[in-house]
Amino acid sequence: MDSAKVERGGKVNLTENALKVLEKRYLKKNEEGVVIETPEELFRRVARAIAQADLNYGVTTTEVELIEDRFYHLMTSLEFLPNSPTLMNAGRRLGQLSACFVLPVEDSMESIFEAVKNAAIIHKSGGGTGFSFSRLRPNGDVVGSTKGISSGPISFMTVFDTATEAVKQGGTRRGANMGILRVDHPDIIEFITCKDDNDRLNNFNISVALTEEFMKKVEEDGEYDLVNPRTRKVVKRLKARYVFDLIVKHAWGNGEPGIVFLDRINRSNPTPELGEIESTNPCGEQPLLPYESCNLGSINLSKMVKKGEVDWERLKRVTWTAVHFLDNVIDVNKYPLKQIEEMTKANRKIGLGVMGWADMLVQLGVPYNSEEALSLADRVMGFISTEARKASAELAEKRGVFPNWSKSIYANRLKVRNATVTTIAPTGTLSIIAGCSSGIEPIFAICFVRNVLEGTKLLEINPYFEKVARERGFFSRELMERISETGSIHDIPEIPDDVKRIFVTAHDITPEDHIRMQAAFQRHVDNAVSKTVNFPHHATPEDVKKVYLLAYNLGCKGVTVYRDGSRDVQVLSKGKKSSTDSKRENELPSGKIVPRKRPDVIKGTTRAMKTGCGNLYVTVNEDEQGQPFEVFNHMGKAGGCAASQSEAIGRLVSLALRSNIAPEEIIKQLKGISCHQQTWAKGGKISSCADAIAKALELYMSRGNGKASKTVDVVMQIGACPECGGPVEHEGGCAVCRNCGHTKCG
Repeated sequence: MDSAKVERGGKVNLTENALKVLEKRYLKKNEEGVVIETPEELFRRVARAIAQADLNYGVTTTEVELIEDRFYHLMTSLEFLPNSPTLMNAGRRLGQLSACFVLPVEDSMESIFEAVKNAAIIHKSGGGTGFSFSRLRPNGDVVGSTKGISSGPISFMTVFDTATEAVKQGGTRRGANMGILRVDHPDIIEFITCKDDNDRLNNFNISVALTEEFMKKVEEDGEYDLVNPRTRKVVKRLKARYVFDLIVKHAWGNGEPGIVFLDRINRSNPTPELGEIESTNPCGEQPLLPYESCNLGSINLSKMVKKGEVDWERLKRVTWTAVHFLDNVIDVNKYPLKQIEEMTKANRKIGLGVMGWADMLVQLGVPYNSEEALSLADRVMGFISTEARKASAELAEKRGVFPNWSKSIYANRLKVRNATVTTIAPTGTLSIIAGCSSGIEPIFAICFVRNVLEGTKLLEINPYFEKVARERGFFSRELMERISETGSIHDIPEIPDDVKRIFVTAHDITPEDHIRMQAAFQRHVDNAVSKTVNFPHHATPEDVKKVYLLAYNLGCKGVTVYRDGSRDVQVLSKGKKSSTDSKRENELPSGKIVPRKRPDVIKGTTRAMKTGCGNLYVTVNEDEQGQPFEVFNHMGKAGGCAASQSEAIGRLVSLALRSNIAPEEIIKQLKGISCHQQTWAKGGKISSCADAIAKALELYMSRGNGKASKTVDVVMQIGACPECGGPVEHEGGCAVCRNCGHTKCG
């Protein structure tokens, strides 16, 4: 397919934000943490390492150089990017290139702790892990060897979570887990509710595996069996609709658990003779057998438009080269475990997906929430799937079929190199590097404010919208700033209706539109589709339930929902004025404010915050209404400037609180301030003492101290990054900051 020679030099055309993310998370650094690699050198390093696999198949050194140049152009043109571990580690000592892994958890102490150990090894290497806990005996069941009582799956999940927390602190990618439990496990109710406490299982996404039998009982309003996995005996019966409604209620409450349709996943299992698929990777789009890994990559569809039409020839060329690239990754990868290497090479699964879908639609003048968009999704992904399969078949002719081909659904029918070829994954930081929209998600925001330096803010405008606004004559700085308040142009009267129709954001479309788009892509995807279904804050549990049923009926393999403002770790970014804002009781006629007087007795809580200067003890006291009233700070054993400055910050914060300044505004001012002595603590990076105070106050507001948690009113569309305070986009069970690239799941 790609015989043309590609130029070996040339600069990569990257945005300022892409450069910042590359420098922070991808480019080589020396022991002092100084970047010693350019983006061009990164892409050359990766291209060279991946091209070396061709030497295994009789390709000459000269031809390998041409292949290297082809791969280099594929990435530097931003037409395609592989998953983050490949960008980070190819051509480097670690050499671990896979993003997704699934590990088995059998019903024995040996298997459980073997899985904990193996997960730690994978997390250390930059991968994420998925587990099914469905084989573990339920809470209260007999332990045969000791005649004791089992503590059940959720108890052991806590062990995995703690191990992940310990390992992730030193890595460039955060450890992430998927925990799955079958809906017919006796501990299913405890599993559904296990993340009610936001301090638990923070390193897990959780999903309930729904069976066809269960969904049938939901439809009939019948009961279904709970089965002890140890004895295979029915121990209880539950109303299916009760359990389904409980899942819905909790997903409405904080986005978890998600759901996966397990029987549907196994109907498209390419190697059923090897076993049943029981789990997925952390974001749910990659179902895998135990010890399988998968290498993912995404085509940038924003680059596949020419003169207002889809550039099918370019899309075909990129698809074939990307399949070649991803198949090579399997050979040059340094696997964290021998079992994973054996299983991965036996099935050779790859997952080619897309990003920039919303950008493609905008360039074609097609509204995301239209029948035309659904039809185009069907055509585009169908084309990619067909060409990817052809490319895999051509590789099979040259290199041979995957070793387990004879045990697969392709046996005696289609000789292919890879058991699967397509997956649509979250593209998170990859889409920031590529300068395009995430995955198949709608546009994140038309305009938003990005923090660039301490206290410096930059207005980020969608380039396609800015071009149209300037051409149509309605561009102005003032208008863009107004749009940035919500990210949407839906309610801006100055903007023509035909422009509003094209430039829709995630919250301008209905949840049903999200699901229909997911289903359109799923029809042509071997594995699954990462997609977040966005709901407005005022959505009801019944709205979520309708979407779950629609997803089931349209053939989706799983669903992740996110109701705006449902996660209380989010912080107010832009507020609605309260009824007391017009005239506060402590405001003088001159407009000056006198702080409220301190009562003789006041209550509060103290939280220890780890900082680069030592432990900082932050006490937040509240007033009689349960609102934060004052903050005191004590700097452990440290003295001098650190102690005096933290005390000064505490006094000023207290003054602001007693003057009725919203705590969220104080948090926004202090959070993200950096000093030379940064550190990592549970929950993320602490950039300075000021940052620690902000995060202590934020935790107080969000985690239910007194009545304060009820006052957190999330207005910002998507939320705030815990690292820099920037806007966060939720995508397929993951979250990525569009400002600094911080992501909760790697």
